[in-house]
Amino acid sequence: MSKVCEITGKKAMVGNNVSHSKRRTKRKFDVNLFYKNFYLPEEKRWVKLRVSASGLRLINKIGVQAAIKRAQDNGLLSTKL
Repeated sequence: MSKVCEITGKKAMVGNNVSHSKRRTKRKFDVNLFYKNFYLPEEKRWVKLRVSASGLRLINKIGVQAAIKRAQDNGLLSTKL
């Protein structure tokens, strides 16, 4: 499974390791991902999502139902969750 946040769509970035002598080698900046269970009271069930730390902050801010709706509108989550 790819390392992508299901709420925000964040994925790994590519950059450079820079040594003291300024030699550059490629490296990857991974996303801070978690598997979290969220309860949907409207549907009376639990949903397991793979979210980033910023995705958790977004869920805390606008609510899990609104965050899932926004992710579905953006094409990040399937409509049948």
